[in-house]
Amino acid sequence: MSRKGALLCAVTVALAGCSSSSGLPQPAVTATPAPQLLRFSHVFSFSGTDGKHPYAALIEINGALFGTTYGGGKYDSGTAFKVSASGGQRVLHSFRGGSDGALPEASLLDVAGALYGTTVNGGGSGEEGTVFKLGRAGRETVLHRFGAHADGANPYAGLIALSGMLYGVTAGGGKYSQGTVFAISTSGTERVLYDFGRSNTDGSTPVAGLTAVDGSLYGTTAYGGTSYDGQNCPDYGCGTAFTIDPSGKLKTLYNFAGGNDGAFPAASLIEVNGTLYGTTTSGGVANDGTVFALTPSGVEQVVYSFKGGADGAGPQGLVNVSGTLYGTTSGGGANNDGTIFAVVATSGVESVLYTFKGGVDGAQPRCGLLDVNGTLYGTTALGGVGQDGTVFKLVP
Repeated sequence: MSRKGALLCAVTVALAGCSSSSGLPQPAVTATPAPQLLRFSHVFSFSGTDGKHPYAALIEINGALFGTTYGGGKYDSGTAFKVSASGGQRVLHSFRGGSDGALPEASLLDVAGALYGTTVNGGGSGEEGTVFKLGRAGRETVLHRFGAHADGANPYAGLIALSGMLYGVTAGGGKYSQGTVFAISTSGTERVLYDFGRSNTDGSTPVAGLTAVDGSLYGTTAYGGTSYDGQNCPDYGCGTAFTIDPSGKLKTLYNFAGGNDGAFPAASLIEVNGTLYGTTTSGGVANDGTVFALTPSGVEQVVYSFKGGADGAGPQGLVNVSGTLYGTTSGGGANNDGTIFAVVATSGVESVLYTFKGGVDGAQPRCGLLDVNGTLYGTTALGGVGQDGTVFKLVP
């Protein structure tokens, strides 16, 4: 199991009375109108040779969807693929392992007609991952092979473009072996901007991609921070939210305490009208994760706490559509195979839009959704015709 996936498993966190006050809207306790209902539709089932276990969100280019699978393909080391909205699929590249890279877990990034991404493993002698470039026709170029350890190790997250440079994080490696923030040019010149572990407050093990807002980068660490209380956050801490500028100056915005405020953030933040929103995979009132809001100054407010039943458990990434936050949970729901949900950002009212059944429809989504003109697209890690994962859509 991947490190990011492991965040959702085998971690028992006792709840504690933890509260946070802010000027953010408080979650409503009375019902408000639910978001528009969407119709679920299966698009494609992976079968192994064309990839299996897609963990990453999709991107859209000229009406086609592009993504990665963590396994499968010709060498069973993962693929990059293209799929049409009607379900026609083509493998763009099968990762071979070794110097080519293996096990991509993150979304692709489109920059000037080329696709950029990361692999968790493969690359150099240390098998610590790669950054790669992929032409639309599928020709791959490895831009950087992690392996010196000081340059970072195991990038679970994808890349983001800002002012002509690409930025990302590694879950391990760096000066203190607790992960890095790095910058890399489109030609492959890499430099470490920040090494996590400099202090006991800056966090550890970033597994979520960065978000750019007004020239600064925002992100989370899955572990670390100040919350080493031996109860909610033993040894490794419950994670942080941070901001960093392109010069490498980092500021910790919030330390998760593992109580009602959430614990172990593993998905990218999104910005909506000046407020950052994200999810934690654990913590909250039932220890099944939260949707939270965070001001740029670091004031956190829980928008919704998952109960682990029909409403889902272990929320993944979010997408904003007209003030409603849509996302998936990897667990919970009537069949414990995950859900698709909506949360009204200003009220905290949650609606379950779809409950996965674990059959052809898919099971256990590990990523957020993609909005294409009101239609939401996503992937499931399991389920489908061969239980190797699916692509699905929700249409109005």
